Amino acid sequence: MLVSETEFGPALAQGKTKVIYAHPTRDDLVYMFHKDDLSAGDGARRSTLPGKGAVACRTNSNVFYVLEVEGVPTHYIGMIGDRINLVTPCAMIPIEVVMRRIAFGSYLRRHPEIVEGTRFEPTVVEFFYKDDAQHDPLVNEEQIVAMQVATPTEIEAMRTVGQRVFEILEGEWAKQDVTLVDLKIEFGRTRSTGELVVADVIDNDSWRIWPGGDRTRQLDKQVYRDLPEVDDAHLKQVLANYMAVADLTDRWVLPEEHHHHHDE
Repeated sequence: MLVSETEFGPALAQGKTKVIYAHPTRDDLVYMFHKDDLSAGDGARRSTLPGKGAVACRTNSNVFYVLEVEGVPTHYIGMIGDRINLVTPCAMIPIEVVMRRIAFGSYLRRHPEIVEGTRFEPTVVEFFYKDDAQHDPLVNEEQIVAMQVATPTEIEAMRTVGQRVFEILEGEWAKQDVTLVDLKIEFGRTRSTGELVVADVIDNDSWRIWPGGDRTRQLDKQVYRDLPEVDDAHLKQVLANYMAVADLTDRWVLPEEHHHHHDE
């Protein structure tokens, strides 16, 4: 069943790239609307990219469909509009869980002794507290518990499930000769039962992906971060990359199947 924006209830929460809207008749469902916005550097660089919301929704739907098939607990219900996911309402845990297979980016700045490109087996798992004012600081288990953000049991579950999510998506990308370098995900507690589930979004802003293992062919948001200047020509190429990623992840599911998984 396709849904239009006219059927949304009131906005419940808003992020940089999405808005959560109430369902008009059910409190056990919410709509997640993907915006056309793109940002980097804790919001220091912001752009509007018409069409980005639709391709982000496709990518996110494909990713969560695969995770659901693999038995990973998530908030995902289905894709019910060009930019709309139906999801289970959650109380989000303000932690970004980052899994790293290859040493790159900020990890190298924090660990200058590590050679760029070092492969980690198993993946390195890091936790970052979501706070733009503090630039999302790296935190450890003791700090997370002290802040009463999550329990030790939940932290271990985020680590274990996070690594499993990475391995599932790494396997899907490997089938297309694309290297999954790193991945960030978030968790929430379902409103109805308090179950810990993978929530928020996993799309082209969530990972580094290098076709053929070649950094110069990167297709993810790092391309936007690396732009010397933001102009229409550069943004057109960024959108083309996002569309290419959506097309690639479409191959992870049967034709049209991701549009109807668990629909109302």
